[in-house]
Amino acid sequence: MRFPEFTGEWKEHSLSEYLEFKNGLNPDAKRIGKGIPFLSVMDILADGVINYDNIRGKVEATEKEIESFGVNSGDLLFQRSSETLEDVGRANVYMDNRTAVYGGFVIRGRKIGSYDPFFVKYLLATPLARKRTCRMGAGAQHFNIGQESLAKISLYFPSMEEQQKIAEFLSLLDERIATQNKIIKKLETLIKAIGNKLLFGDEQNIRLGNILIERVEKSTTNNQYEVLSSTVKGIFSQRDYFSKDIASENNTGYKILRRGDIVLSPQNLWMGNINHNDKFDIGIVSPSYKIFTISEEFDCHYIAFLLKTRKALYGYMSVSEQGASVVRRNLNLEAFYELTYKIPHIAEQRRIGQILSKLKDKIESEQTYLEMLRAQKQYLLSNLFI
Repeated sequence: MRFPEFTGEWKEHSLSEYLEFKNGLNPDAKRIGKGIPFLSVMDILADGVINYDNIRGKVEATEKEIESFGVNSGDLLFQRSSETLEDVGRANVYMDNRTAVYGGFVIRGRKIGSYDPFFVKYLLATPLARKRTCRMGAGAQHFNIGQESLAKISLYFPSMEEQQKIAEFLSLLDERIATQNKIIKKLETLIKAIGNKLLFGDEQNIRLGNILIERVEKSTTNNQYEVLSSTVKGIFSQRDYFSKDIASENNTGYKILRRGDIVLSPQNLWMGNINHNDKFDIGIVSPSYKIFTISEEFDCHYIAFLLKTRKALYGYMSVSEQGASVVRRNLNLEAFYELTYKIPHIAEQRRIGQILSKLKDKIESEQTYLEMLRAQKQYLLSNLFI
């Protein structure tokens, strides 16, 4: 796939022809948290390019350190170490003229050759570049890549004009992805605000034990059902769904989860590990999870949204603080069942549940579109580059 005005052959070059590599600054802990922007791996992995204003960390640095470990516009920054081989050596570009420095888990590629910085950022994310970069990674518990290894990586570069054309095209797609992320975040903020406003009122005080009924139904046949992901965390998030994988192991003893059920982890409940299965008719989850049905006297969508709000979790923590036998890593069902909430009558529950469900569906629709844009970008990265 190529723009029609370009016909010349791409030429293979090593990164050492374009970049001069250097490891980052390793300050003591007392200097971290104030000073000038201090670029880290998290900044490399963030969406979009790196600029002065979006760098997360700060550090007190001397003039000599700034001179030695400063970043200039157009410099490439590489992730030096990773827990997974697939992430080692991931790269981003700094596009700002203001002074910032980079940390020890980062390798700087100082621009010494002529290239379009955006093009090289995209080039380094292509399947071929990732394959050749990962091949250079080494390690046991952590995978690492060094300056010499990065310098040896060779990739194909077109003319400067074609670099700029490709970079401009992909930058437009990145801008659309960034806009889509903002749309989703605004919808998430909206549903949280509406939820906190509507879900808690001055109506009847109901004990949680009268709402949830624990159910234990176990799989008895191998590969009988689809395995639902263990991701049960999130509060009104576009990630509040169960991804599914076809079972390929012995699933006897797994708990069966049916549509409408509430599932929660008995460990770390204070972190919000709770979800509502409104996606699949049936599936199985880890035996360690607790499965609840919602009493027919209550609207399942209303109760599901209620239990996933931060106010609901704070209520749980307040019981813990009053001396109930609850520890962070194990759910005490007696204390859990004694939680009480102000819940309206069923007609109002249904009205609120419908409002929040429509907003949740809108978020999921926007998330699906975001995934489509990301897939489109990956397709282009695989086809616009040699």
